[in-house]
Amino acid sequence: MEERSIGRLGRDVGVIGLGTWQLGADWGEVADDTARSVLEAAVGHGVTFFDTADVYGDGRSERFCGELRHRHPEVFVATKMGRRVEQLPENYDRESFLAWNDRSRANLGTDRLELVQLHCPPDAVYDEDSVFEALDDMVGSGRISAYGVSVETCDQALRSIARSGVSTVQIILNCFRLKPLEEVLPAARETGVGIIARVPLASGLLSGRYDEHTSFGPNDHRNFNRHGEAFDVGETFAGVPYDVGVQAARELGALVDPGMTLAQLALRWILDQPGVSTLIPGARNVDQVAQNVSAAGLPPLRTEQLDHVREVYDRLIRPHVHDRW
Repeated sequence: MEERSIGRLGRDVGVIGLGTWQLGADWGEVADDTARSVLEAAVGHGVTFFDTADVYGDGRSERFCGELRHRHPEVFVATKMGRRVEQLPENYDRESFLAWNDRSRANLGTDRLELVQLHCPPDAVYDEDSVFEALDDMVGSGRISAYGVSVETCDQALRSIARSGVSTVQIILNCFRLKPLEEVLPAARETGVGIIARVPLASGLLSGRYDEHTSFGPNDHRNFNRHGEAFDVGETFAGVPYDVGVQAARELGALVDPGMTLAQLALRWILDQPGVSTLIPGARNVDQVAQNVSAAGLPPLRTEQLDHVREVYDRLIRPHVHDRW
């Protein structure tokens, strides 16, 4: 597994990690044994970076990652906090941070968390000095080794990068979300901030497996959050209307070389963007883990492939997402 250095984090990370939202909740049922098999398969394929959050299955995902870390102390587990309360700026305070931190430390079975990210907080939080002073104090006291921010918008990413204590920014980046290439990735490269690319397959649209007739279960966010009913709509299909995304994915399929899947092309596209540290596709079974990791071994995309991604984005996707996030 190729590794890339994150200056502010002070360590290298594998370029393809594993996102574990789907092992907690909101993607349909995933049995305990299946979740553990997915995590073990990821380690077996060289994955060392795992991303979770305290709200994924109300701690279920964190507990699975804690078990994994106990079996494989070498893996790096990043978690997130902040979505356990009503999303008001005043709820992001020192006391809440300590309580959330205690819960995550218990779930993950460790006294010190390696990386804690604010979990897409309200916009006003990014400008509140006391929030980042509290996080600095948590680093100083040994509760956490480093902190970052998971963001919804490019503006929030840039405001986070400007904070000297922020080690990483997690942002939606995929073939349907090109705006971070303009300012966010260059700023991260200049400052040594790590970029964690999430929703890399646009909630599965960029797998090429979905069409107009695909249905999703009632406990799957691709059903219940399609219009932003539960949280930011950008987290579901990267904010692209489903029918538009299906059409765009079909057109991108014309780029796929023999022996390559659309999902692998989409993941390779992210890896080819200067400034990306790691990307965190989810997986619901061991075969998906293997397919995702294999993208790291593919050669960089050709110029005509990169150009076609841009053309499809500009023509079909840009009007729906570019000015919003």
